[in-house]
Amino acid sequence: MNIFLMIVLAIASIVLIASILLQSGNSAGLSGSIGGGAEQLFGKKKSKGYEAVLSKVTTVAAIAFIVVSLALVTIE
Repeated sequence: MNIFLMIVLAIASIVLIASILLQSGNSAGLSGSIGGGAEQLFGKKKSKGYEAVLSKVTTVAAIAFIVVSLALVTIE
């Protein structure tokens, strides 16, 4: 069981790293970091396409990473 969870953790971490690195940056320097936060907060995100798929993959991989990490800690 431990080895299986470690393999799942390794796969989840690789998918998480890859999905984060494949996402495009949405800030345009200092002005983008100040003004861009409000746009992201109030829903000016792309709802379709490549960015949406990467966002969902990142969310699922992060949740899987956290759950499997907690499971490994409680088992040991």
